[in-house]
Amino acid sequence: MKKQNIMLNGKVVLITGVAGFIGSNLVHKLLCMKESVNIIGIDNMNDYYDVSIKEWRLKEIETVVSEHPGSSWKFIKGNIADKELINQIFEEYKPAVVVNLAAQAGVRYSITNPDVYIESNLMGFYNILEACRHSYDNGQKGVEHLVYASSSSVYGTNKKIPYSTEDKVDNPVSLYAATKKSNELMAHAYSKLYNIPSTGLRFFTVYGPAGRPDMAYFGFTNKLKNNEKIRIFNYGNCKRDFTYIDDIVEGVIRVMKKAPDRKTGKDGLPVPPYRVYNIGKGTPENLLDFVQILSEELIRAQILPKDYDFEAHKELVPMQPGDVPITYADTKQMEDDMNFKPSTSLREGLKKFAKWYKNYYMQ
Repeated sequence: MKKQNIMLNGKVVLITGVAGFIGSNLVHKLLCMKESVNIIGIDNMNDYYDVSIKEWRLKEIETVVSEHPGSSWKFIKGNIADKELINQIFEEYKPAVVVNLAAQAGVRYSITNPDVYIESNLMGFYNILEACRHSYDNGQKGVEHLVYASSSSVYGTNKKIPYSTEDKVDNPVSLYAATKKSNELMAHAYSKLYNIPSTGLRFFTVYGPAGRPDMAYFGFTNKLKNNEKIRIFNYGNCKRDFTYIDDIVEGVIRVMKKAPDRKTGKDGLPVPPYRVYNIGKGTPENLLDFVQILSEELIRAQILPKDYDFEAHKELVPMQPGDVPITYADTKQMEDDMNFKPSTSLREGLKKFAKWYKNYYMQ
């Protein structure tokens, strides 16, 4: 499908989940661009994980915006499940590009706390879609591109590796994955009915500085530092497509600037201006190798002592419900359409994480 180029200069960009890991880094990168961008950010600042990290990310944004006076930044504390608030934001600020990154994350958490996934991932996303739909009322130009976070978890227990966006994804193995697949279906319907250019992004295992403390590399670091054992699932026979945060953000910005073209089909209705991409490195890394490199970088950053006995601190355990043994991305579509493939090595990314961790927790 042909792409419609979007100039971000002077545009209003709405980013949801803006205090989150990807959202805050996206704002940071947008503010540092040559183009002047007016960013509206919304986040409910929930306590799924340590809120102080979210507050730190927002403070970092304030620092960056003070150095780039050509662009603007406004933070709104609120929930995308609040329909009235979302409508008010769209009416007041009239965003040209919307990036929906607000979601309740985590596969394991969805087993014990299902309600929040329905509220945020389904009701919240529905409110965003409805606001995009009505942005065209009364002949207004409205939203030029809706970009939203999906997840590699939609591939479920698919046997075919690497995962391609051409594969069937009808068998999710967690509620989290089911809500993300639902987002793709809802976006497709709204693209078809209301001609909303939309692109879904299936992120693969994102990591980096100031990431989510519930992610394995962060939890491992906390435990190793506290002289506790770490549990490595599936006896270490897990492979993940670890993708560094800067690569993820670069991919998101490239996608934001290229919306699927609007066309009319033979039925007189829009051919849905709809795409889905994988954003991953396309390289499966064994979890044991990952943990080995992490421990080496933690020693290098002086978070762990030089003589740290890593072998004595790891415990190999069975697979968790809802988890899958191997995930990695077929990135060809992203490479072909966006001329982009993540390139940050695992060691380089973990070195940056270790440096940040030392500064944040130990200085």
